[in-house]
Amino acid sequence: QVQLEESGGGLVQAGGSLRLSCTASGRPFNHINMAWFRRAPGKEREFVTGISWGSGNILYGDSVKGRFPISRDDGKSAVYLYLNNLKPEDTAVYYCAAVERWYGLGIEESRYAYWGQGTQVTVSS
Repeated sequence: QVQLEESGGGLVQAGGSLRLSCTASGRPFNHINMAWFRRAPGKEREFVTGISWGSGNILYGDSVKGRFPISRDDGKSAVYLYLNNLKPEDTAVYYCAAVERWYGLGIEESRYAYWGQGTQVTVSS
């Protein structure tokens, strides 16, 4: 079992930035692949970005097109999502997700077995 806890959400003006953090516990951090998803009001949850163990592979969802870099710090068992140049349409609940590394890294929600509770990001115009 992996437990995930997100932090760093909040209210920001358009064009601003936030850094989201997700800390993991329950398994060695280098045994798990990490990802971020988001759910905007009235929409389905969508893949934002993901990073494999060892940071060897990074994927980005089409909706952000690399605008939100991801990184991980294995020493702190943490993954970070850098929300840059935020737009009102980026308003969503952002979720951290994890899966054991032998299941690979992908954009499918169903791939990820472990989820955080989410952190709200609101971008005002």
